[in-house]
Amino acid sequence: MFQLKERNTTVRKEIVAGLTIFLTVAYIIIVNPMILKDAGVPFDQSFTATIIATVVGTLFMALFANYPIVIAPAMGLNAYFTYSVIGGHGISYAVGFSAVFISGIIFLLISLTSLRTRLIGAIPNNLKHAIAAGIGLFIAFIGMRLSGIITDHPTNLVALGNFRSPGVALTLVGIAITILLTALNVRGSLFVGMIITGVIAFFTGQLHFNQGIVSAPRLSEGIIVFNPITSIKDVIDYGLYSVVFSFLLVMLFDTTGAMLAILKQANLLKNGKIERGGSAFSADSVGTIVGSMLGTSPTAATVESAAGVGAGGKTGLTGLTVIVLFIIAAFFSPLISSLSSVAAITAPSLIIVGCLMMKSVSEIHWNDFEEAFPAFLVIISMPLTSSIANGIALGFISYPIMKIAKGKFREVHPFVYIFAVLFLIQLIFFAH
Repeated sequence: MFQLKERNTTVRKEIVAGLTIFLTVAYIIIVNPMILKDAGVPFDQSFTATIIATVVGTLFMALFANYPIVIAPAMGLNAYFTYSVIGGHGISYAVGFSAVFISGIIFLLISLTSLRTRLIGAIPNNLKHAIAAGIGLFIAFIGMRLSGIITDHPTNLVALGNFRSPGVALTLVGIAITILLTALNVRGSLFVGMIITGVIAFFTGQLHFNQGIVSAPRLSEGIIVFNPITSIKDVIDYGLYSVVFSFLLVMLFDTTGAMLAILKQANLLKNGKIERGGSAFSADSVGTIVGSMLGTSPTAATVESAAGVGAGGKTGLTGLTVIVLFIIAAFFSPLISSLSSVAAITAPSLIIVGCLMMKSVSEIHWNDFEEAFPAFLVIISMPLTSSIANGIALGFISYPIMKIAKGKFREVHPFVYIFAVLFLIQLIFFAH
């Protein structure tokens, strides 16, 4: 079923690879519910939804695409959902999940057609790299604010926090521990760093286990979204068009980039292309649809899956191993809830993941001004406006303008012109 012999691997290698991936992505189990809690989503709801979305998406990837790739809620999109979609539009999280739900359905339809390939080819590479880097800055900024390293300032908007504060001090210690583990190439450095920081928090009186350690997983709110008609009405009534489009673009780039890199590392690309691409992309969209129904932000192929490939994983059996471990983790909701309640434990992961995402700036053609300036707008706008959508919009609007000014309007794909007009209309008439 998993073509172990054809791919020159063994059951033992696949299980070890799955364990390796679990250690590298386990921080998502803690960080994702912590961020969504600020959107008003009950912890047990988002925690269980995170587990189920990961299990369903990864299971689809394992059985239908047979790739060692884990699907899980994407860092950055969870922050965008919480602080821009819910906070920026002043809507309930149920309405926000309607936008995620519709994004997942559209992405599923795109994944089953050639439109997916056309969209990927239409978007300028520099904008793709800028979006990844901008999201990195966005989530790092959020990590600093949640931990108190950065605080509000009445005139300068932000200022340096109080380093004598126990929370800030613990965050700095957590960052130091985690970057040391990362520099030493320790497997699961983000997760291990959180555990060590949690131990320190416990002995310094900042972490308490008032709810116990183990309990049966539950969804206190049940199924939040399930009717596509109602969800479409929510998107229309609250003008969430740019939100849906932003989710679509980021999911498209995240999954495409991650899968190409991981499958290339595993030597599973055929002539530079993804076999069973429809099934692979469908796994992401199915995870997003199921996750939105239960209470979590969009999913994507995780770059951490590369750690499993490095450990020898080459088939869907790697993903099945991760699924088993995630199901076990589902019974530790009280423990995870306690850890996520201390910002200093989770903030270092956000900051370091942001750093890792910033490497995309090296791929931008900075010497070419008409390429560099739109990319710059994307990167700087996301953290300063607290919105991935605003950053994408400004990039897509400025890119064709720069090309037209240089007499290179024919280099711009028609899709980009269409996106630019739609984003301009959104910013002028429907921005919040």
